[in-house]
Amino acid sequence: MDFDFTVITSHARFLGSGIVVTLLLSILSGLSSLAVGFVVALARLYGPRGLKPLVVLYIDSMRAIPVLVVLVWTFFALPIVTGITMPPFWAALIGLTVHLAAYVAEIVRSGVESVRPGQTRAAMALGMSRAQALRRIILPQASRRILPVLASTWVSLFKDTSLVSVMAVTELAYVAMQIRAQTFRVLEMLTAMAAIYWLLGYPQAKLVDWIQRRFAVTE
Repeated sequence: MDFDFTVITSHARFLGSGIVVTLLLSILSGLSSLAVGFVVALARLYGPRGLKPLVVLYIDSMRAIPVLVVLVWTFFALPIVTGITMPPFWAALIGLTVHLAAYVAEIVRSGVESVRPGQTRAAMALGMSRAQALRRIILPQASRRILPVLASTWVSLFKDTSLVSVMAVTELAYVAMQIRAQTFRVLEMLTAMAAIYWLLGYPQAKLVDWIQRRFAVTE
C-alpha cells in the first residue's frame, strides 16, 4: 500500500480553508438556531392559541424530514419559489438553522416545563409578571437542565455540516473531495478528512461529557 503524505501536506492550505468554512458554518448556524429555537419554544409555551398548532406542525415536520432533504430543498427549490438565488453558504446556513431550531425549541420547552409550576405561581404571588418570572426564576433553572443537551446537539450540528458539500459549499468535506478528484489519491484524502474531523470533533465530545457532569441536575 502506497500512502503518499505529500498529497496532504501540499494541499494543506486548501484543507485549512475548508476547516475555516466548516467552523464558521457550525458557529453561525448554532447561534442562529439557538435564537430561533428559543423564540419558537416561547411561542409554543406562551403564544396565542391559534399559533401553537402551526408551531407544532413546524417542529414535527423538521423532525420527520432528514436534514439533507431540507438543505437540498433550500438550495434548489427555495429560489424557484421565491425567485431569490442565494450563495451556497447562506442557503446552507438557512437550511441548518431551520432544521436544528426545531430540536432546540423542544429542548428549551422541555427545560422550561421541567421547572416546578409552583415556582411560577409563587413568583407571581410576589408581584412579578409572567415575563419577569420567566426571566428571573424559570430560565436560570431551565438553562442548567438544557445546557448538556444543547452541547450534545452542537456536536451533531458540527458533523452535519459535512452534508452541505452536496451544495458546493467549500467546507472540509467538499474541499477534500475536490482534491481527491484532482489527484486521484482516494486513500490519502479520505483518511485526512476523517482524521481532521476526529481532531476537531473529539475535543467537542469530551467537552460535552464535562458539561454533562458539571451541570447535571440530580434533584
